[in-house]
Amino acid sequence: MASVTRAKTSLSSIRWVTLSCVIPRTPISSAWPKIWNACCGHRESDEWSNGKIAAFPVCTSIPVTALTLPQNRLRRFLALTKPRVVSLIVFTAVIGMFLAVPGLPPIHAVVFGTLGIALVAGAAAAINCLVEQKIDAVMARTRNRPLPRGEISARETLLFATAVGCAGLVILWLEVNPLTMWLTLATFVGYAVIYTVLLKPATPQNIVIGGASGAMPPVLGWAAVANDVAPEALILFLIIFVWTPPHFWSLALYRAKEYAKAELPMLPVTHGPAYTRLQITLYTVALFAVTLMPFAIRMSFRYSIVYLATLFSALLIDHYIRTYGNDGL
Repeated sequence: MASVTRAKTSLSSIRWVTLSCVIPRTPISSAWPKIWNACCGHRESDEWSNGKIAAFPVCTSIPVTALTLPQNRLRRFLALTKPRVVSLIVFTAVIGMFLAVPGLPPIHAVVFGTLGIALVAGAAAAINCLVEQKIDAVMARTRNRPLPRGEISARETLLFATAVGCAGLVILWLEVNPLTMWLTLATFVGYAVIYTVLLKPATPQNIVIGGASGAMPPVLGWAAVANDVAPEALILFLIIFVWTPPHFWSLALYRAKEYAKAELPMLPVTHGPAYTRLQITLYTVALFAVTLMPFAIRMSFRYSIVYLATLFSALLIDHYIRTYGNDGL
């Protein structure tokens, strides 16, 4: 029986040594005993800590866990960029590209313009996460982001945002045009600095003023293809600019207690739900009027007025159902 035990131990030692040779001593492999402990309940070996190989029984989940750690880290960095928000930014930028010219836009401008805008938008989102990490830790909607959970450090976030943002700006400068690069840089500053640092913690009108940066993507897309900013591009800007406050105020109504706990002066916190609902209604009516402007200047085809009117009538009805139909908000 003792010989069988020694044989099993020797076999497990060989397998452990094999794994250790395949994966050299790195930050990941150094953390291996801790992963082992978490997976299998074994104590970390002093021999491993001293640079020697420990003879643990083999746990087949360890190599998989260790090898997938870099992927998990990449996912955390990706989460800093707020992919869902960036996808909407990219979508509206591409719409601006296709509306900027009569036919199809140049594929080169579309590809590199989209890439550059997406990278800079992701960098701005990462800076937002960095600045608001204490606020994010308080709110249920954001507490699982990488920074509040301690999965990524502030220094790593800053370096990541700098690298990604600079890469995006360089792409726009070299492969698109300088106008798009400067407009994108101004949008980055508007969101990451003016809105996140200055306006959001200071005034209930933060989203109204700061919404300008969120409305810029169609203008950026337009500039990427046409190398100018036409009045039609400004109408696209205006539509998103007017849409932004009621969208975020509806969310703020739902999260009013969390915003109050985080000491953020959102409109429902400073002026109450009734006033916020009134402002949402007024902005929604204004949004309906603004969406008719492309039709008025013949920017869109003749049936645009029908589907735009239908779309924003549906938004208005949805607003009434969500706000006036739910007293608990």
